[in-house]
Amino acid sequence: MNWIFAAAAAAALVAVATGAGFWFRARQGHVTVTAPATSRADASGRDALDLGLDPRALGEATLVQFSTEYCSRCPGTARSLGELAGRYDGVRHVEIDLTHDAKLADRFSVLQTPTTLVLDRSGTSIARIGGVPRQAELTALLDRLTGSDHVLI
Repeated sequence: MNWIFAAAAAAALVAVATGAGFWFRARQGHVTVTAPATSRADASGRDALDLGLDPRALGEATLVQFSTEYCSRCPGTARSLGELAGRYDGVRHVEIDLTHDAKLADRFSVLQTPTTLVLDRSGTSIARIGGVPRQAELTALLDRLTGSDHVLI
């Protein structure tokens, strides 16, 4: 009887782990809006300042990508975000290496790389993406921020 219980427990463990893996994978790259977009007049731009960015030099939106030296998906993500930013007037892409900056990683709760923050024109973080960004979701957000209308091909 003990082997039946052990087999059932092992099967349940595999099922739970598989379900958790599918859930985690489904969340990767999803754009999570963290705050409504604000204007320069009513936001402090504290996030941009903490990142060492001058809020006055930001565009309508800034894509801040956190990377590390050991991240295998970061170079491709950087190319993709750079190309996406290039399609918009007033959108910038900035890559920040966290390999030797644990305090900055803690400040922005970065648990994986790539992680991307979307800053509005005041320098306030309004969205967060863990993993490789989903192009359609990020394009829709940038369209709203910039007043543009892009179609993914």
